Amino acid sequence: MGFSLGLIGGGGSILAIPLLIYFVGFDHPHIVIGTTALAVGVNAYLNLIPHTLKKHVNYKVGLEFTIPGIAGVLIGSELGILTPGNDLLFFFSFLMIGIALYMLKRKCIDLSQVERKIVKSSRSLYILILTGLIVGFASGYFGIGGGFLIVPGLLFGGGLNILQAVGTSLMAVGTFGVITAARYAISGDIDILISALFIIGGIFGGWFGARLAGKVPKRRLTQVFAIIVIVVALYIMYQNYNVVFHL
Repeated sequence: MGFSLGLIGGGGSILAIPLLIYFVGFDHPHIVIGTTALAVGVNAYLNLIPHTLKKHVNYKVGLEFTIPGIAGVLIGSELGILTPGNDLLFFFSFLMIGIALYMLKRKCIDLSQVERKIVKSSRSLYILILTGLIVGFASGYFGIGGGFLIVPGLLFGGGLNILQAVGTSLMAVGTFGVITAARYAISGDIDILISALFIIGGIFGGWFGARLAGKVPKRRLTQVFAIIVIVVALYIMYQNYNVVFHL
């Protein structure tokens, strides 16, 4: 997860769930979602510190986005806990494909080459609230960070430039992740040790990914990552299809 974040600036949490289930060996999707949400949330808060020091975080816009999103998180996490594990994974595979297709279409932006004054749009509280609710729901239901959806929402609804949108998005990612984890923890669906190991691994992975990022075209990296996400999504769909439809 950290390697992906350092390499292409996002997408780490979308592979965290299948990795924990099919690679690490967890057989309880709800525990995986709660555990992943905690790791994603803590990592986001840790990354919020350097962005704050660089003045890349607009806390006013961040709150306007995050507060409505909390309602989405609470609704999503409740529904997620009530949804059978195999059904949850099957639905998650469609979300993975959707995010992968979005990654293939979007333009990659090298933040080191972007000035504060460009890529700025007008404010729209309605876009902030709507996007916050949608991403909050997805975060609560599936345990993902949702950064790929949050950044465009802040760009086009918050009137922020790209640097501020990326930094401010960490407020929402962190809050959504921690609240999702707390709700799953109430039901006993969380593993603190695995989350801690995930966070430590994410720190080292992020460092390694960031070092490699400057050596390979980011557009090509994103395309490769998106294809991997699609392949993994199809595998998840195949693994859970028979159970979901009782075949």
